[in-house]
Amino acid sequence: MVAKISIGNSLYGALIYNGEKINKERGRVLDTNKIYNDGSGTVDIHRAYEDFMRWIPTSSRTERPMMHISLNPHPDDILSDSDFTRLAHDYMQMMGFADMPYLIVKHEDIDRHHVHIVALRVGTDGRCISDRNNFYKNKKVCRELEQKYGLKVAEREKITPDMPIKKVDPNGDLKRQVANTVKMVGMR
Repeated sequence: MVAKISIGNSLYGALIYNGEKINKERGRVLDTNKIYNDGSGTVDIHRAYEDFMRWIPTSSRTERPMMHISLNPHPDDILSDSDFTRLAHDYMQMMGFADMPYLIVKHEDIDRHHVHIVALRVGTDGRCISDRNNFYKNKKVCRELEQKYGLKVAEREKITPDMPIKKVDPNGDLKRQVANTVKMVGMR
């Protein structure tokens, strides 16, 4: 499994991104933690944003209070919605963010289904939850979850100059496809 963690300050932007997937019927809310969930698989972005904001203290020195995580099992792994939900909760627990508010959204916009987690990383005391050695911890947690759930080991694909440039699929994630193409062209 590959987990990509992005830390930022645009909570609303992360919610909008996931909301667009849901609106296009290419995603659905699987579960939440400390955020309202009506169980419909959809999200009221304004309500979710307000719920998240209730957890952010007014006096915080943290400049980037949120994180957006993408959990990507190997393409050959088939997980049910309940498997994805348990996997996401276990991931947050093992990374030390189990008590934080977060939203789990399954994305079905590409052949490889995956989940996104939008979460806060600032406690109610205004302090940032430690993300020290996050890269190593993240990799270790992914390997442990692969074993626990019987998943294939997946590594992030490295882009090299000798890779063939793939044709952009207009039905896929255009932003990612164009970014990868530009990286490959820049290497040549």
